[in-house]
Amino acid sequence: MLVLLPPSEGKASSGRGVPLEPGSLSLPGLAEARAAVLGELVELCAGDEEKAREVLGLSEGLRGEVAKNAGLRTAGARPAGEVYTGVLYDALGLGSLGPAAERRAGRELLVFSGLWGAVGVGDLIPSYRCSMGVRLPGIGALAAHWRGPMAEVMPEAAGDRLVLDLRSSAYAAAWKPKGDVAGRTATVRVLHAPTRKVVSHFNKATKGRIVRSLLVEDVSPGTPAELVEALRDLGYVVEAEAPARAGRPWSLDVLVDEVH
Repeated sequence: MLVLLPPSEGKASSGRGVPLEPGSLSLPGLAEARAAVLGELVELCAGDEEKAREVLGLSEGLRGEVAKNAGLRTAGARPAGEVYTGVLYDALGLGSLGPAAERRAGRELLVFSGLWGAVGVGDLIPSYRCSMGVRLPGIGALAAHWRGPMAEVMPEAAGDRLVLDLRSSAYAAAWKPKGDVAGRTATVRVLHAPTRKVVSHFNKATKGRIVRSLLVEDVSPGTPAELVEALRDLGYVVEAEAPARAGRPWSLDVLVDEVH
């Protein structure tokens, strides 16, 4: 199984780790595209602070993120699974996984990123601020920048595995599974059962809990249909139908009343 996650807007501080080593990141085929975004972002944030804030969409209270981005090349790096925080990652609880589940997470989880394209949760990265919706002056829209490189590397990364796509729409724009990979892809929408509406907190927390359940219980579905049955066996209420045409992703609705 390959699980695609969105990043978090807020991130833990970099701390005193060793500086970034770009060549050590997962998906080395993205190296050139990463270098372009990193160089552009550092240059932007080392210059006019107000322009950088405007480009990055940062409020006055987040002014300090500009200086953080300017120092990305020398900032301490730590595992991506520790850098990303927020509701989904709190529910996923990577730091409290047992050894076997932690190894699976390292093999099976990819976090999409406006800066890095996608990284594994064990990849060492510094804390940064650069969402997929940003348009950098010399590169343009980041989602468009990543589409070509992602189309090259992601089919190989997926292999013949089930792809569980939990990304938000902004990050899904950077890579759309096609062909055989699309037919092995399942997207998940979390609905508040009483209203059948998407509620951000329910959505993020439940997605984190789903991934944790699959890792901890050592469940490895190979197809979307097997994923539906596995989630039901784990106690989730799932509504799903096979797509009308072969080679299309499955859409799963997970219904929740409340999140503890």
